[in-house]
Amino acid sequence: MSRTRTITAAVLLVVGAGLATLGVLFHYGLTAEYGDVTDSAVDGLVSSFSTGVGGPALVVVAAAALLALVATDRPWMRMTAAALPALMLLGMLVATPAALRHKLAVQYDATPQCLSEEDVAGPGARAARASQEAFGSIEHVGYFGGGGSSGVGGCDRSFVLVGEHVDVLAHYRSALVRSGWRVVEDDAQHLGAERDGMAFEVRLCAGGGAVWAGRVGTGGASCAAG
Repeated sequence: MSRTRTITAAVLLVVGAGLATLGVLFHYGLTAEYGDVTDSAVDGLVSSFSTGVGGPALVVVAAAALLALVATDRPWMRMTAAALPALMLLGMLVATPAALRHKLAVQYDATPQCLSEEDVAGPGARAARASQEAFGSIEHVGYFGGGGSSGVGGCDRSFVLVGEHVDVLAHYRSALVRSGWRVVEDDAQHLGAERDGMAFEVRLCAGGGAVWAGRVGTGGASCAAG
C-alpha cells in the first residue's frame, strides 16, 4: 500500500511540475505578445492573474500538489509538493522581464519608422520619406511602436520610456539644436522645431510621449498617436 501511495505521489509531482512549467511558458508567451513593456516584474505577474491566465494554471498545479501531499508521508516528497505552486509563481516572476525585453526587441524601434512596404510612390510615400529623413537626423529617446499615422500630412509615432528617468524635452531641445533644427515652440508639455521647410514636434504623454515630423504647417504631435 505504501509503495502504491509513493508511486501515486511521484506521478502527481511529475504532472504538477509539468503543468507548472507549461504555466510559466504560457505566461511568457502571452506577456511577450501582449504585455505592457512599462510594467515591472510584479506588475506583469499581477496582470497575468487579472486577465485570467495565471489563476487557473496555479489552481491546477496547487490541486496536483495537494493530492501528492496527501498521498505520501515521505518528507522530501511532501516538501516538493508544498513548494510547487511557489516555484511556479517564482518562475512567472522571473520570466516576465525576459518576455518584456523580447517584446521590446521585436515590436519596438529606437527610431520612429514611417515607411512601409506599400510606400513606394505617390505624395504619401514622398511625405513619409521626408518625415523618415527628419526623424533620422535626430537622436531619440525611448522605444517607438508601430502605431500612429503616416501620409501627406506627415508622420507621428508614440514612444514609451522603460526604466528610464529622462527629461524628454531637455533631451530633444539639445538634440534638435545639435542637428541644425531651430526651436520655435517650447513649453512644459511640448517642443517644436523647424529646418529647411520641415517641422518636428515632441509632446509629453502618459508613460512617454509622441513625435511628429512633416512639412511646416501640416500637423503636429498628438498623444493619440499610439
